[in-house]
Amino acid sequence: MALQGKKLINNPDDVVTEFIEGLVETYPGLQYLDGFPQIKVVLRADVERGSYDKVAVISGGGSGHEPAHAGFVGPGMLTAAVSGDVFASPPVDSILAAIRAVTGPLGCLLIVKNYTGDRLNFGLAAEQAKSEGYKMEMVIVGDDCALPPPRGIAGRRGLAGTILVHKVAGAAADAGLSLAEVAAEAKHASEVVGTMGVALSVCTLPGQVTSDRLGPMQMELGLGIHGEPGVAVVELQSVDVVVEHVLKQILSQETQYLPITRGCSAVLLVNGLGGTPIMELMIAARKAVPELQLVYGIAVDRVYTGTLMTSLDMAGLSITIMKSDDSILKRLDAPTKAPAWPVGSEGNRPPAKFPVPLPPSPSIKDDEIFAPSQELSKQGCILEAAIEASATAIINIKDSLNEWDSKVGDGDCGTTMYRGATAILEDMKKRYPMDDAAGTINEIGATIRRVMGGTSGILYDILCKAAYASLKQSSTVTANKWADALEASVAAVSKYGGASAGYRTMLDALIPASAVLKQRLEAGDDPVTAFIASSEAASAGAESTKQMQAKAGRSSYIAPDLLASIPDPGAMAAAAWYRAAALAVKNKLHGSKS
Repeated sequence: MALQGKKLINNPDDVVTEFIEGLVETYPGLQYLDGFPQIKVVLRADVERGSYDKVAVISGGGSGHEPAHAGFVGPGMLTAAVSGDVFASPPVDSILAAIRAVTGPLGCLLIVKNYTGDRLNFGLAAEQAKSEGYKMEMVIVGDDCALPPPRGIAGRRGLAGTILVHKVAGAAADAGLSLAEVAAEAKHASEVVGTMGVALSVCTLPGQVTSDRLGPMQMELGLGIHGEPGVAVVELQSVDVVVEHVLKQILSQETQYLPITRGCSAVLLVNGLGGTPIMELMIAARKAVPELQLVYGIAVDRVYTGTLMTSLDMAGLSITIMKSDDSILKRLDAPTKAPAWPVGSEGNRPPAKFPVPLPPSPSIKDDEIFAPSQELSKQGCILEAAIEASATAIINIKDSLNEWDSKVGDGDCGTTMYRGATAILEDMKKRYPMDDAAGTINEIGATIRRVMGGTSGILYDILCKAAYASLKQSSTVTANKWADALEASVAAVSKYGGASAGYRTMLDALIPASAVLKQRLEAGDDPVTAFIASSEAASAGAESTKQMQAKAGRSSYIAPDLLASIPDPGAMAAAAWYRAAALAVKNKLHGSKS
C-alpha cells in the first residue's frame, strides 16, 4: 500500500526556494536573484552584471537533483544555475534573468540536459537573449547509455555526466577562452561521456505518496533521474554484479554510445542518487576501477565518488565514464570553488539577495492590470464562461492526471496543470480584456508562462502565442477565425515540440479537434454544433493514446507494455479543457446542458 512520504520540509510548494536560501547561507560565494517564487536563480557573488570579462556558463533544470545544479556554481564551474520546480524545467523568464545577470561582452554558454522541456525553455531563452544583443551558444548533453538507440524525437537523456561537462566548460571559460572555444570543449566532452543508473527504490516527490512500484527484493536498471520507470526490474543483486552489468552496457560495442576502446584512458564518476550511503558508493567504486583496468584494458585517470546529481531520496547510483585526454584532465584538475565539486569556499559573505535585472524594454509590467469594463459584450461573456469552465475542468481532474502521470512520467502533470488553472481563474477577473479575444488569449499565455513549469508550460505558452498572432489579424473574431487560431496553435506546438499525430502527446487530442472543427464549419454546421463535435473528437483522440507507443516526452523512455491501457495525461488534460469550453459555449448560447 502506498504511504505518504516522510520529508523534513515545510510547505511542499516552498522546497526549492527554501533550499536556495539555505544554500546561500551556507556558502558565502553564492547569491540568488530576488525574484521568488517565479525566478529561482543562484549565481556567483563575485560577478557583476554586464562587466564579467569571461564567458558565462549557465546550466539548470528541474529541481530535485541537488546538489545539481546550484551546488556547482562557483569560480571554475558554473556562473549561474537556474532551478525549476521539482522535476519541471525552469521557465524562460528565469533563464533570461540568469543570462542578463551574469553575461558580459564575451557571451554565454548554456549547458542543457537532453529533456524536451529543458531544450525548449533554454532554446527560447537563448533566442530571446540573442535578440537583446547577447552572444549565445548552447550545448545539449545526452549521456544515457541504458536505452536502445533512440526512437522518435526524444533522444538520450541527460544524466550525471552533465556535471563533468560543467567542469570542463567552466574551467575553459575561467582560462579566458572565447565563447566558440568554450562551447567546442563542452561539446567534445558531451560526446565522450556515458552514464547508466540503477535504483533500489523509487523517489518520493514532496507532498506525495511513496510509490510501491519496486518490491522489497527488487531493483531497477536504467532508470532516469525523474522517477520514471527504467529498462527492467530485476531481483536484487550484489553491487559487484551490478557494476559489471552497468559497465558492460556503457561500453557496449553494439550501441557504440561511448567512443572508447582497449588502450584508452577514462575518468570514472560514481554518483549517488540521493538515498545511498557513501559506504555503498565507495564499494561500487572499489569494484569499478579494477573492472575497467583488468577486463576492458582502460586506464582510469581520475575517480570521483559522491552525491552529485540525485533524484530526491532515491536509493541507488549511477556510473559515468568519460574518455579522457590531456585537455579534459587539465580542465577537470583546474581549481574551482563550486561547493559541491567538492571544494571549500572562503572569503567575506556578500548580501544574500541580488536584484533581478529588468529586460531592456519591457512591453508590459508585471503589475500592470487591465481596467475591467462596466459590462461585457455577449462575446466577452461567452469567452469568460468558456475560460472559467476549462480551468475548473482541469482543477477537477488534478488527481487523475497525477495518477496517470505517475505510471508513464514523473507524476506531476496534474499538479502542473492545476497550478496554471488556478492562476488563470485568479487573473481572469483583473487582467484579461474579455471583449478582446486575441488580447485575452495572449494574457492566458502570460499567466501560464509565469506559473507553469516543465514542458507543458512552455508548450501551452507557445499554443497561446500562436493563437494570439492568428486572432489579432482580424477586427471581428468569428467561428472560422477561432478554427484558424486553433489550427495555427497546433502547428506551432508541433513545430517547436517536434511531435505530431500518434506521438502520444496533447496533440493527439488537439489535432482531431482542429480537423473536425474545420470540416464541420466548412460543411455549414452551426458553430456551436461544430464546437461540440470537435470536442468529442478531442476526447476520442485522448482515449486513443492508450494504444499508442510514445515517441516524445518522458513516456518515450518507458517500455511499451507499461504504457498499455494508460492514456497520455497531457492529451487527457487538453481534451478536458476543450470539452468543458465547448459545453460552456453551448450552455451560454442555447441554455441547454449535455
